[in-house]
Amino acid sequence: MSCSSADRTSAEDASCDQPVPPPEVEAGVPLLEPPGWAVAQRSLFDLLDHAWRRFARDFTGPDGRLNYTGPLTTRDGVDDFYEVFFNWPQLYLLGGADDLLPASEQHWEGVTRQLTELGMLHDEFERGYDWFHQGESLLLLYFLCMAAPDRWSERALRFAELYVDPAAGNYDPGHRVITRPHNGSDPDRTGLFDGDVYPWLLKEAETYGFPLDWIPEADGGPYPLSADPRLGAQMRDRMGVGDTAVNLAAAGLVLNAWILSGEERYRDWIVEYVGAWRERTEANGGLIPDNAGPDGVVGSLLEGRWYGGHYGWSWPHGWHSVGHAACVAALAAATATGDDDYLSMVTTSLDTLIGHAKVMPHTEADSSLPSKWAVELGPDDVRTPTPHLPFRHNDSGWFDYNPATAPVLVALWHHTASDADRARLERLREADGIDWRTLRPFRAKEESGHEKAWFAFLAGDDPGYPERILATAQAQIRHRLRRVDRYRDLDVPEADIHVWQQCNPVATEALVQLTWGGPQVLYNGGLQQARLRYHDADARRAGLPQDVAALITSIDPEATTVELVNLSPGTDRTVIVQAGAFAEHTITAVRYTTCEDDGWIGDMYDYGHTEPVVTEAEEACDSAFLTVRLPASTRIRLTLRLDLRTNAPSYRTPFDTPAGRPSPGQEETTA
Repeated sequence: MSCSSADRTSAEDASCDQPVPPPEVEAGVPLLEPPGWAVAQRSLFDLLDHAWRRFARDFTGPDGRLNYTGPLTTRDGVDDFYEVFFNWPQLYLLGGADDLLPASEQHWEGVTRQLTELGMLHDEFERGYDWFHQGESLLLLYFLCMAAPDRWSERALRFAELYVDPAAGNYDPGHRVITRPHNGSDPDRTGLFDGDVYPWLLKEAETYGFPLDWIPEADGGPYPLSADPRLGAQMRDRMGVGDTAVNLAAAGLVLNAWILSGEERYRDWIVEYVGAWRERTEANGGLIPDNAGPDGVVGSLLEGRWYGGHYGWSWPHGWHSVGHAACVAALAAATATGDDDYLSMVTTSLDTLIGHAKVMPHTEADSSLPSKWAVELGPDDVRTPTPHLPFRHNDSGWFDYNPATAPVLVALWHHTASDADRARLERLREADGIDWRTLRPFRAKEESGHEKAWFAFLAGDDPGYPERILATAQAQIRHRLRRVDRYRDLDVPEADIHVWQQCNPVATEALVQLTWGGPQVLYNGGLQQARLRYHDADARRAGLPQDVAALITSIDPEATTVELVNLSPGTDRTVIVQAGAFAEHTITAVRYTTCEDDGWIGDMYDYGHTEPVVTEAEEACDSAFLTVRLPASTRIRLTLRLDLRTNAPSYRTPFDTPAGRPSPGQEETTA
């Protein structure tokens, strides 16, 4: 049996002292006129290298911390410090500079010391806060684990133990619940706030309303709900204990630990915890509830309501928080077990919302996210009729209608590659009055939002998309560099801890889509999805080599197509293509372009060229990796046949000795 087999036994592992070299192909088509997308892509890498260095110079200290000296007066804020750097190690993994990885590690260390001094962390982890924000905080850690697993596994496993080990006080295995909405490393941090009342901000209260709006006004009133003297106590008693659907994002932390270690106890926890929420969803008619009391029963603290939990369907964000957390957890369970039925708790909920959709201009909607749609729709399409889904539900029914956001839809389709998940996207596109090829120049903090335009490109409807999204990324980086210049000499960060996110000039969405063939990571705690990744064989590190550009034009498993271009006129490059973000797929065959005649004619006194004569060759393959040799000024198009999720997800690289774990769903084999 080959040493690269995913289900190798332990005895066979012992005989594999060295990694088995991946199969090889070599580019032979001359690069006579470099494609515009390839030149633009390498230009973007260059600009990004300048941008992160500028930000680090102007906004961070010698030990990596942010230039901030103010206090933090509420439980909120940890995420805002880590979020600034979430996609910096991601850029390294894409092919950013060698020193970007140690810089990213230094920023995590510096920010962690800074937040510890501010009293926000204990043992390097959030003392206790909701997982809508904790998921955002942890993206930086997940990408560091992906880039340097040996250096980061100890921390990652220690953090996961806070949830897997019941002794930590966050998880009750008897009722299969995380015990409180605000959870973390400090079991004494209870409730939702410090003091007697929730720290209301007028703007947020006006935008999202108040929770528990079904509670009658207090005797002695009438009091408006915002001034009801019981509201703080009611929130603490009804919403500050028990489980909430947003806690599902903790499954991403445990999945990361399982990928790092292969320890089945982590997979078992995911199966147990996410499985409990799947059962609650099925019992609720296919719509995921947002709460479970300490007894594990939906609605036991809310007089039977399946809605009304903290960061749930009623307040403040509804689907925007519930749907993303559920998708993070469902993908974690499907990845760990190989059972895609876990995704049903997301798809049935999503289909319920679609069933309540209304086609209307956004100007007529009651959306609580106006600033989001002002930039994503632009001044013209806010008046264009488009399907709006209800994001929230209370005693009065569904409300808070918003355009159908694509991240969850695309994440599901990317994972399953199923006809059903693609058809859902196509139906929404057909019903949409807005052309999905529309590409608006915006960058939200999630660094996503262009999935619809990317889907149109993959459908073959917009061949110019690569150059347009790369130009959009360039524009956003340059815009943010101007913000850096504007704010670097002011004390604004001390007044507004969000200014760093608004200035972060690292933009990776375009590169993730075009080179990895994946959507940007689900921002509230997801792990990266990718059809392909790359390694520089000569530098023995992750990412595209210098001068090499990649463009994925199809992510169909039967025909995942990527073009690789070596723009260097004098240096050969070698790329190792990896199937999947975690080498979880198997390349079973590769069809590639080759050249019978390079097109050059004549001799040294009389020469010219015609178009090269390009043909295709095909080879069988059985590996998660494929080596591609790119002589100077050459290009190659690869069409890969993939078997999805046939290998155990791993942070291993082609330079490591294979670990030999079984693929999801298989029994572990021992000698």
